[in-house]
Amino acid sequence: MDARLDFHGSTVGAKFLRHLNSAGRVVTESPLPATVQELVKIRASQINGCAACTDMHTKDAAHAGETPTRLNLVAVWREATVFTEAERAALALTEQGTRIADAAGGVTDEAWTEAALHFDDEQLAALVALIAVINAYNRVNAVIRTPGGDHRPGQWG
Repeated sequence: MDARLDFHGSTVGAKFLRHLNSAGRVVTESPLPATVQELVKIRASQINGCAACTDMHTKDAAHAGETPTRLNLVAVWREATVFTEAERAALALTEQGTRIADAAGGVTDEAWTEAALHFDDEQLAALVALIAVINAYNRVNAVIRTPGGDHRPGQWG
């Protein structure tokens, strides 16, 4: 299976990805815990049906020490007992921030309030930015149908 377009080979695509990568680096270097960052990227990618990002972030998380049990339960985190309250709040915000069109009210005050109990303003800013960035990556890959399965941890730096 091949992607519909070599986005990296396109002048516009490559330039766009450089800027998106820069935005992602701001989040990576933020005080938002790395574990939370990976869980958010995985969950948004699952929701958006992005095989490339789901592949990448589950493998990167495993390489960084995340357990198979937790990785296997991200999609059903509400019914799982292996996530902290902070991680659950981040996952709830991620789902609502990813599925904005599915609910007339967008992100609920309840989801925001719960996240704010666990994260300070800098971490919340990073969390919002991360939700935006991973959704952008997901949309690029879903539109051009970038296949998943071949990612090697560390291949993108």
